[in-house]
Amino acid sequence: MTTPPAPALLILGTRGLPADHGGFETFAERLALFLVARGWSVGVYCQDEVETVTERFRSETWRGIELIHVQVATRGPKATLDFDYRCVRHAAERDAVSLVLGYNGAVFLPLLRLAGRRIITNMDGIEWRRPKWSLPVRAWFWVNEWIAAWSSHHLVADHPAIADHVATRRSRSAISTIPYGGDPVTDAPRAPLAAFGVEPGRFLVSICRIEPDNNILTIVEAFSRKRRDAKLVVVGELRDDNPYHRRIRAAASADVVFPGAIYEAGIVGALRFHARAYLHGHTVGGTNPSLVEALWAGSAIIAHDNPFNSVTAGADQSYFRDADGCEAEITRLLDDDAALDRARAGARRQALNFTWTDILEAYETMIRQVGAPHVPVRSAEVAAARLGSGASRTSV
Repeated sequence: MTTPPAPALLILGTRGLPADHGGFETFAERLALFLVARGWSVGVYCQDEVETVTERFRSETWRGIELIHVQVATRGPKATLDFDYRCVRHAAERDAVSLVLGYNGAVFLPLLRLAGRRIITNMDGIEWRRPKWSLPVRAWFWVNEWIAAWSSHHLVADHPAIADHVATRRSRSAISTIPYGGDPVTDAPRAPLAAFGVEPGRFLVSICRIEPDNNILTIVEAFSRKRRDAKLVVVGELRDDNPYHRRIRAAASADVVFPGAIYEAGIVGALRFHARAYLHGHTVGGTNPSLVEALWAGSAIIAHDNPFNSVTAGADQSYFRDADGCEAEITRLLDDDAALDRARAGARRQALNFTWTDILEAYETMIRQVGAPHVPVRSAEVAAARLGSGASRTSV
């Protein structure tokens, strides 16, 4: 009896593994390791920026995952487009389902479709709505969103509000809603806090890219209106040549700490776990990874009031629309221990909606359904039906 080939998946759209860049890379690593442990063949494309291309494609194995390194001799946005194009052309020659994370390079997806490959695209956030982009860049993202919607066999939204938006482009039967995940955090070392001059429970923290649509200026202004027996730590890169960043520095009181961007998971985790509250000003996006991680850390959350945040964080957290509302919620959670305890307990309950095992199983089931008959189904796995009962129907 002939053993069927292992089901195969290629992951495009990330900078590569091991994950050390952002949410998509972390998700790609989680999914790839999960599927490899269940008998899948998984390849992840990795961007290598070089001065001169000497070996366009090179594969190596890392923890059972094929890392497909792609050399590009350009920089910035041009490098990303070059990388996306090379990945699509390479994937077109492979007999595997392609999972594309994000739609910024979707202009190349028709090439993959014409090659007869099955395509699933995670539609990420609504990138063209971000005010930081110029009109031509926003137009590029808008066009690519439409191309992704119609070139892909199936679409994934990581939040119900994103699914509602994507449904204006494709039928809901072609969309699955599967969120981002996280891990429980029950403790973290205190030692990293000393570098920031803060003590457990006597500081607030914000962790994000410092951009206008993340409301960091609003948060800093609200906190800095009066002296407080607490500090605010704003983690993210601030550049002197950025006018918005200069405004943030000018608005900050002496109790605001700007440590810059921090990528060490242990330090970021310690700040999040020991903060009295986590401040989240995002206005564009879906199930934001940083917000999910704050829930798993049991953080009290003060978030901008919009459907993305309220659905993710839940009813037990605090919300603001402007600096006055943000100041009021900061003051309340600094002064009211009972309110703080309720928010922290609510965060841990809400976090149960974002369990990695459930999310990864839903992805596996969805990929099998979309990939059939290209993805062989082994008899022991036929019963996987979590997606049908929890997320949405799958149509190809």
